[in-house]
Amino acid sequence: MTVAAYIASAIFIVVYALIASEKVDKTKAALAGGALMMLVGLVDQHTAFHGSMHVVRGLEQHVEGIDWNTIFLLIGMMIIVNVTRHTGVFEWVAIKTAKRAHGRPIPILIGLAIATAGVSALLDNVTTVLLIAPAVILIYEALEVDPVPFLILIIMASNIGGTATLVGDPPNIMIASTAKLSFMDFLSVNGPIILIIFVAFALTIRFGWGRRMQVTDEQRHRIMEFDETRAITNYKLLWRCLFVIGLVLVGFVLHARLGLEPATVALSGAALIMLLHPEGPHDTLRDVEWPTIFFFIGLFIMVSGLVKVGVIAALGQGLINLTAGNPMALTMAVLGFSAVASAIIDNIPFVATMTALLSVVAAQLHPEAGAPGSLEVLQHAGVLPIWWALSLGAGLGGNMTLIGASPNVVVSGIAKRAGHTITFKRFLKYGVPLTLQYLVISALYLWFRFFR
Repeated sequence: MTVAAYIASAIFIVVYALIASEKVDKTKAALAGGALMMLVGLVDQHTAFHGSMHVVRGLEQHVEGIDWNTIFLLIGMMIIVNVTRHTGVFEWVAIKTAKRAHGRPIPILIGLAIATAGVSALLDNVTTVLLIAPAVILIYEALEVDPVPFLILIIMASNIGGTATLVGDPPNIMIASTAKLSFMDFLSVNGPIILIIFVAFALTIRFGWGRRMQVTDEQRHRIMEFDETRAITNYKLLWRCLFVIGLVLVGFVLHARLGLEPATVALSGAALIMLLHPEGPHDTLRDVEWPTIFFFIGLFIMVSGLVKVGVIAALGQGLINLTAGNPMALTMAVLGFSAVASAIIDNIPFVATMTALLSVVAAQLHPEAGAPGSLEVLQHAGVLPIWWALSLGAGLGGNMTLIGASPNVVVSGIAKRAGHTITFKRFLKYGVPLTLQYLVISALYLWFRFFR
């Protein structure tokens, strides 16, 4: 490794440590790390912003900069959700679900978990829990039941649902953009296994906690008195939002056939929903999670620096050597490592690094398939299972600890402000056994689908 490689690695490790410790805001840390990479000359501005060709470890390679497809896909979806949430439809769903369950805690939880997973798959899991968590606290406080276990399980439902589709979870967006995978690719590969895992999740809730959660008729009556019709504040806007969301989902399904990137579909939907929204754009744009967007930007710049100086190529070669280049061994190693790593640090920075790493691994494993970064290399039959292992490992591994994924941190903050602290230890009691169960199911699925 060169001096530049050691400097880049040191910057990246320090930023990771700051993010994991939560002593410095993750957006500040990532932007500072990206700026430092450019200031010391590890990556030039053109490469960081647009990507360019460089010789890396003796081979000419395209070094990706900021992944604008990921950035604008996130912005587009955030705008769509920000307008939609003003209609009150998410609160309506929560109250309607609780009343359909006749105020019984476990049926309410299963219903909310289904709603959360479904919305997380279609929109994004961070925004979903941001809107569902307050309703969960309201419902279970009315039942005089500790809401913390239910909040933890709603987090897990969100992460499970988000793993099913391209747009449900930011790591999937990054994987799709790097590996050139479509919305339907995710739905056809991740969809079936996520459905199986969610059924296992619901059965665990039903038989693991069902008998222990009993409430009185008086407590259930409080839930039945809730009026869900008051939650909807603007019916005209609601129908407009549902129309736009429907068009966007059709666009995601057909984007590969239409020759459009997912970001183009999301931005078009965002533009249309703002045109149909009677209010000005200022409030909508102000509510976009700009700290998250700039966190991604800083992260992409740092990763481009690691690629340019050869750190990612060296790690890729090490991973190949460790598994002797065996596709199944490599797939299972990525699944397990992704889950453990995502449990220790937020899965977003981890996946940003791994997508770059696996792109290099794909080129090293199959140089005969085409140029590095080409569709033929990235989607080679021996490489595709590794991308799905990364998606499942990072998405499900985020359920293991309180800091494993963004929805975990978001709900923890909401719960704390409401007077219900979710401790790291308490989350582990739920997260570890359930996640291990789902990783075993995922490993069997990957073997059955790609290697049997």
